[in-house]
Amino acid sequence: MTTEKIDNISVATKASVYFDGKCISHGITFADGSKKSVGVILPATLTFSTGAPEIMECTSGSCEYKLSGSDAWVKSSAGEKFSIPGNSKFDIRVADAGGYHYICHFG
Repeated sequence: MTTEKIDNISVATKASVYFDGKCISHGITFADGSKKSVGVILPATLTFSTGAPEIMECTSGSCEYKLSGSDAWVKSSAGEKFSIPGNSKFDIRVADAGGYHYICHFG
């Protein structure tokens, strides 16, 4: 099931912009202090580094990702999630002109 709406949050109104505008996200904070980000990755192939473990949830569009140490690209589409270990890297490539829309769950 794809998350379509998130209630009872605080949203950072200034976007975080990465990779010359190819990734744009907004931080959200829940009442309990936990944090996530919501955003879009436009068509590109990018490499991200993680501090804490992350779960990427696709809300629209699709991507292919490759975890550090793997040679296999895996597709992720709306309603699907993939996990990235903490203190690692992953590659993501987006071909969909509408972008890959996501919620990043930290920790």
